[in-house]
Amino acid sequence: MSLSGRTALITGASQGLGLEIARQFVAQGADVMLCARNHAVLDAALATLHSHAKPSQRVLGHAADIAKAEDVEALVGQTLSRLGGCDILVNNAGVYGPKGDITENDWAEWVKAIEINLFGSVLMARALVPHFKAQRHGKIIQLSGGGATNPLPGISAYAVSKAAIVRFAETLAEELRAFNIDVNAVAPGALNTRMLDEVLAAGPDKVGQAFYARSQQQKQQGGVPLSLAAGLIVFLASRASDGITGKLISAQWDRWQEWPDHLDALNRSDVYTLRRITGRDRGFEWGDV
Repeated sequence: MSLSGRTALITGASQGLGLEIARQFVAQGADVMLCARNHAVLDAALATLHSHAKPSQRVLGHAADIAKAEDVEALVGQTLSRLGGCDILVNNAGVYGPKGDITENDWAEWVKAIEINLFGSVLMARALVPHFKAQRHGKIIQLSGGGATNPLPGISAYAVSKAAIVRFAETLAEELRAFNIDVNAVAPGALNTRMLDEVLAAGPDKVGQAFYARSQQQKQQGGVPLSLAAGLIVFLASRASDGITGKLISAQWDRWQEWPDHLDALNRSDVYTLRRITGRDRGFEWGDV
């Protein structure tokens, strides 16, 4: 799964999972451009990564708000000019947004979460796809999560945006299949990051007693290791995953390391995608034809 000779742009890369992804990319030999909104935190991340990089590796950073089209254009322009190109886009930046009943959420904050999680990822893809098409290869890796596959009462902006971005990834994968550009979404598992701390700080009245209790248990038990999700993303960025596209992949539960051996079966099936569950799927004879 070497990334030697490859260049990557990683958003939300200054801390948490994004920083772990960047660390593993550097360890595998990639040149990287890190993006985050906070200059100081981004500089600290760059200092950490520089200490692990080889002298020949380029580890760069650019502060940007991916929800702003002008910031995205500047970020992509800097990446292409300073790294000499780009092979991999990792859309990791994301927020939970407001918590609580939808009728009580601050509307501006709800919209902002959609702008970051959904519009930001779409803007990033739109800006880099022409470059990927011109070179006739590329990897787009989208972070999703539990919000895409299960209702999350009390965290509606997050759930809506994560479901939408998976369908965007599936659709974009079909648009780009002929150009040898793979597009996949990743469910990283329950991670102990600052987003978990946000849930605990919000409390059970905002996020629901059941979700709050699960979050407390996760905090105590340590959650899914960041390295597991980052390892899947390295795989999807590497040539080992060539041809795997349009899938929502669980870092924790899927045996993705074996998928290259079953590429034809994956491409002929709608497994690991978002689909409607019909009555027939559950053995109901009365619900549909």
